[in-house]
Amino acid sequence: MIRTRQKIMFRISIIAGILAIFGLSAAAQISGAPDDPIARVLRQEQTSPGASPASGLPVAPAKTPPAPGAGLAPGSNAQGSQPIVLSARIGEHEDRTRFVIELSDPVSLRTFTLTNPDRVVVDMPEVQWRLGAPPRPSGFGSVKSYRYGVFRKGNSRMVIDLSRPVTVSDPLVIPPSNGFGYRVVIDLFPTAQGKFNANAGWPADLKARETDAERLAALSAEPEAPHAAGHKVVVIDPGHGGLDSGTNGVNGLMEKDLVLAEGLKLAKVLKAHGYSVHMTRDSDVFIPLSERVAIARKLKADLMISLHADSNPDAQVNGLSIYTLNDGRSDREAAALARRENQSDVIAGVDLSREDSPVAPILIDLAQRDTINRSSRFAETALGQLHGVTDILFRSPHRAASLAVLVAPDVPAALIELGYLSNESDAAQMNTEAWREKVAEGIAKAVDRNFSVTSVGTLP
Repeated sequence: MIRTRQKIMFRISIIAGILAIFGLSAAAQISGAPDDPIARVLRQEQTSPGASPASGLPVAPAKTPPAPGAGLAPGSNAQGSQPIVLSARIGEHEDRTRFVIELSDPVSLRTFTLTNPDRVVVDMPEVQWRLGAPPRPSGFGSVKSYRYGVFRKGNSRMVIDLSRPVTVSDPLVIPPSNGFGYRVVIDLFPTAQGKFNANAGWPADLKARETDAERLAALSAEPEAPHAAGHKVVVIDPGHGGLDSGTNGVNGLMEKDLVLAEGLKLAKVLKAHGYSVHMTRDSDVFIPLSERVAIARKLKADLMISLHADSNPDAQVNGLSIYTLNDGRSDREAAALARRENQSDVIAGVDLSREDSPVAPILIDLAQRDTINRSSRFAETALGQLHGVTDILFRSPHRAASLAVLVAPDVPAALIELGYLSNESDAAQMNTEAWREKVAEGIAKAVDRNFSVTSVGTLP
């Protein structure tokens, strides 16, 4: 029954496009089917363009239809060649949850589902996002939450977390009308978990695309004579990025933006100190965790510094802290942080079917033991240099956790939590240029001291 309905919806979209050429309105195109839910939605939008398609429908910063002669005409794109996502709506109905995405231009998009956890991925060419924070679903529908952004350069993505298994309809494209752009309607119908699991998984061509992208990233990371003239190689890894924003601060500062800005400053300072510096990302794009590690190993990095910002239910907790890979022991707070940070790939809808646990097998390797010791030495050196530069977490600022980004067996690595975006004082100072410059200088001095100590061999 559901499959038959999906075919009907697809045919309606084709008929709607043909009739649009002759100037017929979207509501008139399917007025012969008065009981069809899509027809009802369209009629509501035509008679009241600003209205929600269903009662109680949360709307994410929807575009107000422009006055005659003003604003973007449907299908136009004043920002350049990239299409623009103008609004998104969630409709929670008795028999389905509906997504409506409005765009300035038509795009070729596709949907697929993934398990562990259950989610829907809407994959599309790179677009510009003109949305604010996603609306919070009521909790009664199939959608738990969703997020959007650049997945890789040239590729954008929306990932929908599910509260129950669903069958996803084929996208229905509605041509522009009444000041609105192209609208894409995607319906999520409740289904059995077994059926969801059977249909979930990455399309073969997308798996091939991801494999090619990983290979290209590894090739682009290949340095020219990285250790020439005695230059140490430092990889800076700004966390999150693209559709994975990380923690959102009490002042609206997003973790992905903070760590990228700090990473660029640190790279500039380290280059001035004579290091060969490479960044896992230098723009707002998503990089899978395994790829970040692969970049550092490919570069034969002498040190990897991953930058993040923390959050805590207790808004009074503040200060910088540094994490290194643990040896099997971890306190409760460190374990909770590892669970959050290691969810990055899940958040972005990465293919995890080939992934094994990145931590357990490596921890028994003797080479990893030496790397952990060298990582810990840098962490202690950095905390010493940063005292007096910024607030330091009062209790145990050097912690160990099973963080996926730190697992390279031959690259010393540390993850610096710059502060707590859940704390007003930390969030405010992290949003200033003066603080970012001071911290970048402090970390650079720690790198200098770390390598000078290593070279003279005064520490084990």
